[in-house]
Amino acid sequence: MALTQDQINRYSRHLLLPEVGVEGQEKICNAKVLCIGTGGLGAPLGLYLAAAGVGKLGLVDFDVVDFSNLQRQVIHGESTVGKLKVDSAKARLADLNSSIDVVTYNTRLSSENALEIFKDYDIIVDGTDNFPTRYLANDAAVLLGKPYIYGCILRFEGQASVFYAKEGPCYRCLYPEPPPPGLVPSCAEGGVLGILPGIVGLLQANEVIKLILGIGETLVGRLLLFDALAMKFTELKLRKDKNCPICGDNPTIKELVDYEQFCGIVPQDDSAVDEALEIDAVEVKKMLDDGRDFKLIDVREPSEYQICKINAATLIPLGEIEAKDPAKLNGLGQNDEIVLHCKAGVRSMKAVNALIEMGFSNVRSMRGGILEWSEKVDPSVPKY
Repeated sequence: MALTQDQINRYSRHLLLPEVGVEGQEKICNAKVLCIGTGGLGAPLGLYLAAAGVGKLGLVDFDVVDFSNLQRQVIHGESTVGKLKVDSAKARLADLNSSIDVVTYNTRLSSENALEIFKDYDIIVDGTDNFPTRYLANDAAVLLGKPYIYGCILRFEGQASVFYAKEGPCYRCLYPEPPPPGLVPSCAEGGVLGILPGIVGLLQANEVIKLILGIGETLVGRLLLFDALAMKFTELKLRKDKNCPICGDNPTIKELVDYEQFCGIVPQDDSAVDEALEIDAVEVKKMLDDGRDFKLIDVREPSEYQICKINAATLIPLGEIEAKDPAKLNGLGQNDEIVLHCKAGVRSMKAVNALIEMGFSNVRSMRGGILEWSEKVDPSVPKY
């Protein structure tokens, strides 16, 4: 389809590039790209792919916009807090470039819907922050013969690559097995420099355009590492694993599997939770009000403790508890009644298990952490 006069005007700076020109811009305008996630990585991806004129942009997300997102998710704004992220992103992209087709999928990507969603797109770009979705997106892309553009961010560091089984390794070639659950923190747990996803997301967007145009040297077979503090890029060469279970010489994965189970994430039900090891925030508040003799321990990091805290709590970071050095436990006794809390309840359960291994007999985790304390007990404690 030939470019219109409006498109010639809009994309004139592309048309001046011999590597793009009219033919290349027509390829961009006819391309179909799926972005998984409209958060930190998805925000710059969506904005710059829309600006470039990618004809069809698919957006997959099931979350709503939160104030804490605005530090880095620049596709959203204060006026869309509380709204669906896909709706917020679509409105922003329509204002940026009304000539493109933005298709939204307000759903969690799963083994049941991934192939159906992916089949209509040329390139899959991953802007998520969890391992089940990465393995799912990789496998679906391999099964459909599509390139999968990977990005990852945490704190001050990021990664990017292009996994395309037809030309090089896939994600499983690099990471055959997922890390143990909880070993790698999410951005919500470990934090992230707000600018970092902009940099990594634009690296991904750059790879999208190069793949569409068939120009330059893509990141197929290369893993690009970025350190924002050192302002340094490092490149690692990747090789295709001939024994890879999905893209190797004799693949054993022929269909999508349960990726939550594969990554060791098992949904908990009431029978799976040892209630003796957990306590509700409201009950902890009652214990404090009654003057009960127990110790409330905050296992978050000092930087989190400065953001907000429960006044009665003593800070002992999880790392010091897991070191299992009694000198670092601030005088905790093995017979003391101890309640531990963190941000959302995950780290405090790890601390409970570590103390039990050390011989402590009366320890519990405050369910939901300080977020639930803010929700149920004291709304003046800020959420972060």
